[in-house]
Amino acid sequence: MLRLSRLAYVLLHMIEHLQHLRQAPPAAVFHQRNDPYDWRLGEIVKTHPSDYAAAQVVVLGCPQDEGVRRNRGRPGAAQAPAAIREQFYKLGILGLAELRLFDLGDTRTDGALEAIHARHQSLVERVLGDGKRLIVLGGGNDLSYPDVAGLAHVEPELIALNIDAHFDVRADTPRNSGTPYRQLLAEGYLQAERFFEVGYQPFANSPVYQTYLGDLGVSCYTRRDVQHQGIDALITRLLQTPGQAIFWGLDMDVVTAADAPGVSAPNPAGLHAQEVIRLAELAGADRRSRVLEITEVNPYYDRDDRTSRLAAVVMWYFLQAMVAVGQ
Repeated sequence: MLRLSRLAYVLLHMIEHLQHLRQAPPAAVFHQRNDPYDWRLGEIVKTHPSDYAAAQVVVLGCPQDEGVRRNRGRPGAAQAPAAIREQFYKLGILGLAELRLFDLGDTRTDGALEAIHARHQSLVERVLGDGKRLIVLGGGNDLSYPDVAGLAHVEPELIALNIDAHFDVRADTPRNSGTPYRQLLAEGYLQAERFFEVGYQPFANSPVYQTYLGDLGVSCYTRRDVQHQGIDALITRLLQTPGQAIFWGLDMDVVTAADAPGVSAPNPAGLHAQEVIRLAELAGADRRSRVLEITEVNPYYDRDDRTSRLAAVVMWYFLQAMVAVGQ
């Protein structure tokens, strides 16, 4: 008991030390139904630093869309972490009652994108280094750079999946929402044989970047490949890849616009909601999964919160599968 208390004290000190890197989310996102027979996630999530040590899963937002702006996309993703949390914390706790969930708040987003990434990566490394699993809410898909780099510093032998309509390996400078995986490959944070592009749309990508990935040996699967092979068969095969940790990067523009209209780049013919929910279950059931990142939700263009709700449900099924296998 003394040892556990000492560990809790050390982690409390660490999390308080990181206060300058983050800010608390609005209290209004933590839904309170006040019904003793129908608890919601907003009523069981912890936010006080003293509860961090016991947490299994940490939620961290990064409310910025500077990378999207640099990539000449439509802004609005900066509002996504709050919008997704608002929907997530309304969800019920069936199967999740024993989950130890902690919301760390949001990475501070003042300054240039490069400074935001450095700040965010420090938080990611700290949380993962403490043995937690992490759900990251973007923001733009440029966030994959600090998320994967942070994981690589903790678990160098990692597997990464970019579930996305786009490759995001642009050769642009400065960095933007289209460059993260090129940065990660070039800097050695990702190995080509452990990196997978899943659900990309040929009409949304350049042949130059397809050749770049092919020359490196990265395996790429179109939306048609995913739906032809089936999400279970494809993801199960990819998960046979040796690796100590898994990063799941879900750009919500991989989903068809009928199911996810509120994204930075709407997709007329993407994956369906049921497919990304099943993917979340497969991710949660693998004990190596360390980071689930959800990016490019754009509440400004959403309809009836459809996209934020789907992102929230993806989180819920990821957690339920994690709990079901005893993680």
